[in-house]
Amino acid sequence: MPLIQVQDLYKTFGEGTTAVHALAGVNLHIAQGEFTAIVGPSGSGKTTLLNMIGGLDDPTAGKVLVNQINIHELKPQERTDFRLRHIGFVFQAYNLIPVLSAYENTEFTMLLQGKSAEERERRTEELLRSIGLFDRRNNKPGELSGGQQQRVAVARALAPKPDFVLADEPTANLDSHSAATLLDIMADLNQKEGVTFVFSTHDQRVMDRARRVITMEDGKIIEDLVK
Repeated sequence: MPLIQVQDLYKTFGEGTTAVHALAGVNLHIAQGEFTAIVGPSGSGKTTLLNMIGGLDDPTAGKVLVNQINIHELKPQERTDFRLRHIGFVFQAYNLIPVLSAYENTEFTMLLQGKSAEERERRTEELLRSIGLFDRRNNKPGELSGGQQQRVAVARALAPKPDFVLADEPTANLDSHSAATLLDIMADLNQKEGVTFVFSTHDQRVMDRARRVITMEDGKIIEDLVK
């Protein structure tokens, strides 16, 4: 059974003649362990689709099932809890907490989950070593480069061992070296730990690494290429 099932998904903003159909009947299945890029021009619907899969916004019509659970039928608090335990997010703008260190940012979601201090320490150290930033664990975001901050954001997303990670333009603000390093780390985690990644991107480097590229245009999927 697919990890993620998107069924006849529509999202419309506005009404009447000014209505914008951001998603227009999207159907999509994503299996455990995929490394998939959703691509297309600005306004194609790729970020809207990612937000729907992550339960960050509600569809006008259609369903999103994660492990057979319709996440848009959950009550607001239930959906928040579901995201906390099942979905990791990596955003273009990093979204780290400025007053917390790299270690504390990585640990934060596990604190919300109520994980034990021992488990948090083991997982946080393991991730910071895997992203090559254990020696910078006490540095706050303002003391890290953009690439380093985004690596911490990836570690934070992975810390609670989510079912999958949604990454919205994760390389957009990075130089080519930092972007390549970040993609190496995510590809390695995908291969070694079986972490499922779904990207929304304009970046050719992400498309080149992805094993499946889904192209969107005008709110529809126009191509679904498995390499």
